[in-house]
Amino acid sequence: MRAVVYQHAEHEGAGLLGPALQRAGFETVTRMRQVRHHEDVQAALLVVLGGPMGVYEADAHPFLHHERAVLAERLGASRPCLGICLGAQLLAAAAGSEVARGKNGLEVGVAPVRWTREGLQDPVFAGVRERTPVAHWHSDTWTPVPGAQLLASTDRYAQQAFRLGASYGLQFHLELTADALDGWLTHGAQELAQAGKDVALLRKDLGKLRAAEAENAALLERLAQHFAR
Repeated sequence: MRAVVYQHAEHEGAGLLGPALQRAGFETVTRMRQVRHHEDVQAALLVVLGGPMGVYEADAHPFLHHERAVLAERLGASRPCLGICLGAQLLAAAAGSEVARGKNGLEVGVAPVRWTREGLQDPVFAGVRERTPVAHWHSDTWTPVPGAQLLASTDRYAQQAFRLGASYGLQFHLELTADALDGWLTHGAQELAQAGKDVALLRKDLGKLRAAEAENAALLERLAQHFAR
């Protein structure tokens, strides 16, 4: 089985998700801001990772138009997709949602998501704790996805995770370890400072993510097995 992974930034890879997919029997093929439409529509799985651009900036980043088209065609054919952060926003847009800059500003650092009743009963996430510490780095959001089930929310943004058929969208970064997020904080220190965020304060919460790492990795294993089935 082949899992095509769309990557948008050198430092934003698949993280914990990559090994989980390989253990589930997938051969992963990473494309950096490139699309092979026919191949990618036909792949067993398509994973779309995060990135610094917005869905509404596709004219400046034409590959986003192509990615959205592939996602829409896969959804129409009931082929599974996984979107993370920007990828979730693209998946939502492909399903008919409107994606825009959120009114509640940048959500960044370690904070829990609150699973909905549907999330707690979901085939993949059933049995998860009601609140799971995860990594966040986003300021965009989407309107409710037509036909999808909302799986998780935060106080800042309601749309945090959804399931649409066999596909999933996650606004947060379940794939990030505490060490990886620490690297992101270093890489984005200037951007965070301009947004009024205290990097030292954000780093104080890395221990919460480190403590939840095994649990989050187990959720990714279950997600990978879901796609393998």
